[in-house]
Amino acid sequence: MLRGGARHGSGQTQEVPLVYRSIWADIGLTLLATLVASFVLKTFVIQSFYIPTQSMEPTLQEDDRVVVSKLAPGPLTVHRGDIVVFRDPGGWSSQNTPLPEETGVGAWLLGFAQALGLAPVDSDDYLIKRVIGVAGDEVACAGEGAPVTVNGVPLDETYIMPDAEPSISPFSVVVPPDALWVMGDNRPRSADSRFHQDQELGGAIALDGVVGVAMVRLWPLDRLSLLRNPGQVFAAVPDAARSGG
Repeated sequence: MLRGGARHGSGQTQEVPLVYRSIWADIGLTLLATLVASFVLKTFVIQSFYIPTQSMEPTLQEDDRVVVSKLAPGPLTVHRGDIVVFRDPGGWSSQNTPLPEETGVGAWLLGFAQALGLAPVDSDDYLIKRVIGVAGDEVACAGEGAPVTVNGVPLDETYIMPDAEPSISPFSVVVPPDALWVMGDNRPRSADSRFHQDQELGGAIALDGVVGVAMVRLWPLDRLSLLRNPGQVFAAVPDAARSGG
């Protein structure tokens, strides 16, 4: 047997099998690999977020946690109907609700877990909405009693809050290049693209401000589920180029 690490006692040399050292080395390497993998995943692949408001009900409820794929935009494309997390373009979030405050060791552990992507970040700099229009799309609504239309096609928005109007406020916009028009599912409680048309992109958000697409509702466990794109809602919408947008 391979042995190493001589120890002296009672005038005799005792040796510790290398297997003991190997176990601790393996544990250390495993922990390091786990931390590195978590950091890489958080940086390039996935990240978790906390839902602070009611703006995406009934799809997402206040205090839900979601996992976001950071592969879109990027290797993958953002589509109409996707739920996206994006950085606040400025002035969108009037009342941010942070995660429950931790102190002492708890605060350190929470920050460490957030850095690795193992815990959700709070909402101070991020918002979550559904993509209704992509670059070149003409998105419009005549107001109360009328549906939202994309490139002239009325949408049957099955995901919005029951009995909510698609939009009480009338609007008509063409989404700029490299931008998205986003709206909350709980239209009466969502300060979305409709309310920021005085900003640089006319209410749209820049594609490069999108962190990723929400893929899984992770918490609470009794609501654990995939967040599927409602493709049938937008199936009849023509591309902007074909619609003259």
